[in-house]
Amino acid sequence: MDLRLLINGAEHRLDVEPRVTLLDALRERLQLTGTKKGCDQGQCGACTVHLDGRRVLACLTLAVQAEGREVTTVEGLAEADGTLHPVQRAFIRHDAFQCGYCTPGQIMSAVACIEEGHATDDHSIREFMSGNLCRCGAYPHIVAAVREAAAEMAPMREAAE
Repeated sequence: MDLRLLINGAEHRLDVEPRVTLLDALRERLQLTGTKKGCDQGQCGACTVHLDGRRVLACLTLAVQAEGREVTTVEGLAEADGTLHPVQRAFIRHDAFQCGYCTPGQIMSAVACIEEGHATDDHSIREFMSGNLCRCGAYPHIVAAVREAAAEMAPMREAAE
């Protein structure tokens, strides 16, 4: 199938089999390797990306389902000048990663959690981030980073509304 994918603001044309997942198209065809392949069964969250602004698991999403829709990966969060997204900066400040493998999925989920209005307290952050697993156990640092980024992004969210 000939697909037109809009990824991180750039249009990409791909010829893929109908069974190719968005995850495999991103990693293997477009060399966007920030999105990680963890369990490949939708249980770990390492492959979390945004599709039309909503978080999805790229391992469970077919590439054809993303045709003509806006896909954002962790590579697309930073500004064009390299300025990191508030969530990325908070993850660094709070050392919210150890091995780092789950970090891109955690960051993408955290951005969505904040934008969806679910980062109101630690319990809500834990609940709405529960689909993203961290084998290293950096959860307290991740929650702290999400809390800080949510506070930083609040004025931006309010201005947009």
